[in-house]
Amino acid sequence: MRIFQAMGPGTLRRDGISRRDVLRVGGLSALGLGLPQLMNPLRTIAAGVPHSDSGAKARSCIVLFLSGGPPQHSTWDPKPDAPIEVRGEIGSIATNVPGTFFGELMPRLATQAHKLAVLRSISTNDNAHSSSGYYMLTGQPHTPPNAENVNPGSPNDWPNWGSVIQTLCKQQDRLPASVRLPGQISNTDGSIWPGQDGGMLGHRVDPWLIRYAAESQGFSIGELRLPSDVSPERLTSRQKFVQTIDHRIDADRFRTYAEQQRKAYGVLSSAVSRGAFDLTLEDNETRHRYGKSPFGQSCLLARRLVEADVRLVQVNWYRGPDEPADNPCWDSHSDETRRLRNVLMPPMDQGFSALLEDLSERGLLDETLVVCMSEFGRAPTINKNGGRDHWGAVFSVAMGGGGIRGGTVYGSSDPLGAYSRTDPVRPEDVTATMFHCLGYSPDMEFTDRQNRRHSLSRGNVIRQILT
Repeated sequence: MRIFQAMGPGTLRRDGISRRDVLRVGGLSALGLGLPQLMNPLRTIAAGVPHSDSGAKARSCIVLFLSGGPPQHSTWDPKPDAPIEVRGEIGSIATNVPGTFFGELMPRLATQAHKLAVLRSISTNDNAHSSSGYYMLTGQPHTPPNAENVNPGSPNDWPNWGSVIQTLCKQQDRLPASVRLPGQISNTDGSIWPGQDGGMLGHRVDPWLIRYAAESQGFSIGELRLPSDVSPERLTSRQKFVQTIDHRIDADRFRTYAEQQRKAYGVLSSAVSRGAFDLTLEDNETRHRYGKSPFGQSCLLARRLVEADVRLVQVNWYRGPDEPADNPCWDSHSDETRRLRNVLMPPMDQGFSALLEDLSERGLLDETLVVCMSEFGRAPTINKNGGRDHWGAVFSVAMGGGGIRGGTVYGSSDPLGAYSRTDPVRPEDVTATMFHCLGYSPDMEFTDRQNRRHSLSRGNVIRQILT
């Protein structure tokens, strides 16, 4: 039997019947569940840390991480008056916010600009994927900076925001508090970026990693499918047997594994949990709306998971099997214009805009923070190969939804899109703002495995973009 390989505790949190509960009934009707059946097993007393920030608006957060580094010049911060070697061949397009322009390959997002706050002055001052990525994924600078092909480990063991949420949100059954999908972020040599796991908090609170082929017609997550020879009754019998063994083993080294097994059985045995991961319950019109790309379908799955009360979902534009070795993901060192027009921008524009629209139509955008980010941007001048190189000095992040004042542009870059000109923003400020929107003050503390106390973030909440 294949047991769901997932790290960390997690459950559906229910203080009562919410709008999300009602919305989920329709999506799970194919499973034969009515409202009374659906609600009774999910009512749990919230054991998470109470929200310490009365200004909180978001119940969940979806992070769209475009690994590789999109060029700010062709996306969120076009420079139409700059020389051709700076602005590139991608023009700009007016949005529905007067005076705000996006890259011309973002026509759908241009109609959603009133829902977004664009931060155009983010800086890590780090030009390496791994170390700059760690900074963006945790809000803590890497030691040393500009370090490529590094792996997780001390001293760079600050936890991913999802792991912090796992720690603060003491949920008890079924779905986890935080999820990553559809794969981890890695470099060409296979090194996994630091900042994607529990770090100093331990693997027990790693965000669950859900691997799947999002573009497949059937959309099957093998780990969430019972083998044909295993009935629900047989699964229950196996679970009881494992629990019996667990009670006889009291060694510390088995406890994390036992916890993982318990959560895995909880997900496998719960029709509600498995339904949250099942995109075949969505109609074809909705699936086409997001686009059949891995990114688009992952955005749709993220929406289903926040409906099921997963607190944080990180959608990675990761190094899939079809990514070229020399230009993987958004790392366009060469042939940038063709890659943007034909490969990168269409699915990004469609998936992200559909997510914003869908959440809004379902009444969920006001309580769901959506963040689109990357590890850095691209150089202000196009190189001899028709691409742009790494650039951590300035780039852009877009935020929308719960607690964010849409139709906003905060900060600016210089006329070449090379350095911050006004209101510079650090990754820790973005992290502080995310936690604030989720109801946790940045100065709130958590305790690591060595009983050391740490503040959630050393950054400042960007209050200019808040409602």
